[in-house]
Amino acid sequence: MAYTATSTHGGFNLIARFAELVANAKDAYARRAEFNRTYAELQGLSNRELDDIGIRRCDIKDIARDHVYCS
Repeated sequence: MAYTATSTHGGFNLIARFAELVANAKDAYARRAEFNRTYAELQGLSNRELDDIGIRRCDIKDIARDHVYCS
């Protein structure tokens, strides 16, 4: 009985890899911009406003990160 091994080589497909790299960079840039915007908005609130919505000033960075990267 004879067996034939066939394999296909996907190749480098450098253009697709570069396009994916560019797309990932754009996504990372957009997420970082959203993080900065959220962080700045929360930092701009007074202590009273933060207390009214139940946020401590020391938690702002975590809240902004969770909003952008965990949702």
